[in-house]
Amino acid sequence: MDHAREMEPGLIFTERSGARLDGEQLARRIRRSNLACRRAPIIMMTADATASSIKGARDSGIHEFLRKPFTSADLFKRVENVALKPRDWIEAVGYVGPDRRRFNSGEYAGPQKRTADKPATAAQAAVAVKDQAFRILAASLAQFDNDPMQAARAVKQQAETLKALAMKTADARLAVAAAGLEGYLAQGAPTKAGLAAPISAILALAPPETLARAG
Repeated sequence: MDHAREMEPGLIFTERSGARLDGEQLARRIRRSNLACRRAPIIMMTADATASSIKGARDSGIHEFLRKPFTSADLFKRVENVALKPRDWIEAVGYVGPDRRRFNSGEYAGPQKRTADKPATAAQAAVAVKDQAFRILAASLAQFDNDPMQAARAVKQQAETLKALAMKTADARLAVAAAGLEGYLAQGAPTKAGLAAPISAILALAPPETLARAG
C-alpha cells in the first residue's frame, strides 16, 4: 500500500499469496481506498489456479489472473486485455472493480464472460445499466452503516450513471429523480437517513423483480 501510494502505478502485478502477502486483501484495500491508482488494472499471479482461487481473485476486484509458470505470450495476452479491452467499472458496496461478467482470464469459464455476452441492442443495454444501478442503490442504502464511505461513493456513481442514461433515453422521470439525489449529495457528507428519500424516489421507478434481486 505504501508503494501504491507513493508510486501511483498505472498497472499492478501481485502474487495471490506469500509469506507476508494476501493478494486478494491487497486488491480490495486498493479498490476501496482514495489512492489515485484505485482503478489501476491489477494482474494477479499464482501457481494455485483452482476454481475457488480464481473466483476469489475475481471477486477481489482484479482485472486478470495469470497461472504460473507462464510464458511471455501468456503475460502479453493479459497486458493486452487490460490495455485494449476495457471493462465497465463497478462501484458498489459489496464489490468494487471491473465488471466481473467480462472477466477475461483464460482460466475463467463462467457465464457472461465475453463481450459477445453484452446486450444485443442499445435498448437492452440501457435496461441492463439501469437495472444494475437500481440494485446497487438499494444495496448501498441497506449496507450504509457497514461502510459509509464506500456506500456514499457507490451512490454518487449510480446517480451520475442514471442521470446520463436519463438524458440519453429522454426519461424525464428518471432525470428528475437522479438530479434530486445529486442535489442531496452536493450538500455535503451524506447520511443514511438523508439518502433514504432521494434513493426511494429513484427506486420507485424500478420494476419489483429488480429490487427483489437486490436482496
